[in-house]
Amino acid sequence: MPNEIPKDVLSPATAEEIRDSLSFALRYEGRKRVHQADEVMARITAERLVQHLERSGYVLMKRPAAAAPTTRGFPGRDDER
Repeated sequence: MPNEIPKDVLSPATAEEIRDSLSFALRYEGRKRVHQADEVMARITAERLVQHLERSGYVLMKRPAAAAPTTRGFPGRDDER
């Protein structure tokens, strides 16, 4: 795996997180809206996929939330003068 993450950092993804991610993937390609799948159909399809994955015994893992970017060290900040 190119982005190897230690197992102790990963946590199981909830069914809702998986559904939302699949639904998003069915509606967007990157940040661009794809009009091939309606939002309702994407939600229904994602829910069915999640149910199938759960029945099949899959456990999907997710990374912890990324830290917010910082502006520390950028020129023009008042606290660095």
